[in-house]
Amino acid sequence: MIFMLGERLKALRQSRKLSQEFVARSVGVTKQSVCNWENENIMPSVEMTTKLARFFHVSTDYLLGLDDTAPSGDQYIEVSDLSRDELRHIQYIVEDIRNRKKSE
Repeated sequence: MIFMLGERLKALRQSRKLSQEFVARSVGVTKQSVCNWENENIMPSVEMTTKLARFFHVSTDYLLGLDDTAPSGDQYIEVSDLSRDELRHIQYIVEDIRNRKKSE
């Protein structure tokens, strides 16, 4: 199997203009871990792969190279410069929209 996770992780991060450090803080690891994943020196755990997929709003299959459906540019919102309170507010809005869709 050809590993694609590192390549895809790096492309997702760069397309969103995020630093390795920001991604690392966001998923609770060190910058070195993100660097190692991107360089395919090591693979993240299943749990961490799931966290990364959620963070980038892609499927784990996409990260692992099992699905070639690339995420469209409108599937993420750049929020790296927002405060925690602002991020929390956005999360509440997203949850409200999802709950409304479920009840339809």
